Amino acid sequence: MPFAKLSTKKPTDPLFPIIFSVVIASVLTVYPLSYDISGWRPAFMFMVMLFWVMCQPTWCGVWFAFATGLFVDLLIDAPLGLNALSFVSVTFFARYFTRERRVLTFANLWVIVILAITVHIAFIFILQILWGMNFQLARHWQPLLSTILVWPILYYLLKKWRI
Repeated sequence: MPFAKLSTKKPTDPLFPIIFSVVIASVLTVYPLSYDISGWRPAFMFMVMLFWVMCQPTWCGVWFAFATGLFVDLLIDAPLGLNALSFVSVTFFARYFTRERRVLTFANLWVIVILAITVHIAFIFILQILWGMNFQLARHWQPLLSTILVWPILYYLLKKWRI
């Protein structure tokens, strides 16, 4: 067999998939749903942000998480900085605890996402209590299960641009 041809395929830049996924996640975040099922809406923007931060660390980092969090605050009319603070905190700890891991398998990422979404929802819950906001406790935790179940679909759709 002759010499094997070395692959000189240049990795594609994920800029357009990042922008496209953020736009789609923002549409899914504000898409009108009935009151009964709106509480089960997954945290689409959080999942997209976490995917890009963990799977494309050279392109997306803490500043991306901060900008995405501010964007979510503006989209859902939350107090400015609420989601941004949560996104940045979760991103910092997720990157800190995974920086030594060379191989992030799907199972590893799913466990990290489960922990991250739990911390995010608890963080938002605590801040809303501290700021004296009114909300229903039962509806506050509903996105946890739906986000955990939707993560494999999002991962499957975006895994092409994973490094």
